[in-house]
Amino acid sequence: MSSPRRIPYNKNQDRAHKRKRCIDCVDEGISTARKAPHPGPRCATHHRAKRVKRNSATREQRWQQVYSISAKEYWSIWDYQGGCCYICRRAKGTGKRRLSVDHCHETGIVRGLLCQPCNRNVLGHARDDTEFFERCIDYLTNPPAVDIIGERIVPDMKG
Repeated sequence: MSSPRRIPYNKNQDRAHKRKRCIDCVDEGISTARKAPHPGPRCATHHRAKRVKRNSATREQRWQQVYSISAKEYWSIWDYQGGCCYICRRAKGTGKRRLSVDHCHETGIVRGLLCQPCNRNVLGHARDDTEFFERCIDYLTNPPAVDIIGERIVPDMKG
């Protein structure tokens, strides 16, 4: 005698959950019967919007607690910097990853907004040593290999 096939609880719950209408769609008067598989129950569109709003609020609370700057101050710095990382000028910080708030670890002064690679890999690696960056400039303008072997072009770079 075989035992009856058991259906996992979560499958029954999901099926019942999908039949419910999205609470935000009902509030907005949207009459299409969208599936509502997300908690609430919510459709994918409203679930995404709620998640973005929650993440934004959490990020703004962290700026306030850790760096003592408000969201308005963060965006003022962002505007002042031209809407990008101050060092590389490539990262915009408008997607999922916002620009990091950079601060001096000795004084605690907020310096500006940087992308994660510039904040961790450039400033972090240099340990805020200004002589490091002076050596970088010297290295790029006066490469030591040119003094020893002259200008040598890498084979892949030849026309």
